[in-house]
Amino acid sequence: MRLGLNLGYWGGGNDANNLKLAQEADRLGFSVAWAAEAYGSDVPTVLSWVAAQTERIDVGSAILQIPARQPTMAAMTAATLDTLSGGRFRMGLGVSGPQVSEGWYGVKFDKPLARTREYVEIVRQALRRERVSHQGSHFTLPLPDGPGKPLKLIVHPVREEIPIYLASIGPKNLELTGEIADGWLAIFYSPEYGPESLELIRKGREKSGRTLEGFDVVTTTPIVVADDWKAAADQVRGYAALYVGGMGSRDQNFYNNLACRMGYEEEAAEIQNLYLAKDYAGAAAKVPLGFLDSTALLGPKERIAEKMQALAESGVTTLSVSAVLQDLEHSVAALRVAAEALELAGVGS
Repeated sequence: MRLGLNLGYWGGGNDANNLKLAQEADRLGFSVAWAAEAYGSDVPTVLSWVAAQTERIDVGSAILQIPARQPTMAAMTAATLDTLSGGRFRMGLGVSGPQVSEGWYGVKFDKPLARTREYVEIVRQALRRERVSHQGSHFTLPLPDGPGKPLKLIVHPVREEIPIYLASIGPKNLELTGEIADGWLAIFYSPEYGPESLELIRKGREKSGRTLEGFDVVTTTPIVVADDWKAAADQVRGYAALYVGGMGSRDQNFYNNLACRMGYEEEAAEIQNLYLAKDYAGAAAKVPLGFLDSTALLGPKERIAEKMQALAESGVTTLSVSAVLQDLEHSVAALRVAAEALELAGVGS
């Protein structure tokens, strides 16, 4: 298992700190630094900034939003980032959610699985530097009866294949991830329930004649180092409540659905009710301690090492830590503890 760093969204006031964290992760030998986008900072600009000021660490999109870009534009971006970074780019894709897709991009959130499949097919075709031609339900290239013709990507990426990851939560999307992607970007992953998702990914791999061998299972996991792990858990309550309670509408919140599948159906409903009523503190207080403990790294180094062992044994291959809502000093310290804990756990690669 390798370590990664999730920087989250840019522009929240900690931009200089995030760059320093990426540089510290690079120094510590972390394998990848991920950045996110929603309807604020975009990922390619951030990753260009980080890649230019680091040396060895990969940079990854977690995620590039599928409704934000035509697939050929995504391929251009991937090829450019791979070239500028010296072959260090990892391409994470996701459909986002209906609120962002339709409210921000004006793209109908319909048939996300079919859209993702076509999107990845076109991206791969473009990155192979073939003349791009695709006739599907969601994308048609080139347009018929016009001056357009199949074109080939001009830029030569450093690598012949840029790894593609999908961010997925639902069962059908997990199976698709196994079938068409090189890795999975997971959130709120726990050693207890994660293997159920990996079984769905394994089924997808079988459809394409492959196994989980070489498939990268990436988790984004909050880390808070403290003597008292229960007190540490309080620092990630707001983060969990935001996703379980407020990421999406009452009827379409994928993270809420995930919490339900993990056995927290009653609590997830209560968190959502409070969050949508703008009682954010109340929602955070209702996040079960067990949910926080199973999906985060909390406590002293020895306890974190034990959790890392469990994560590796459950199938995680890249553990991307996130120093949620911590200042630079505590965040840097957390990255160093993560590196020490991985060595103590004896599951590093």
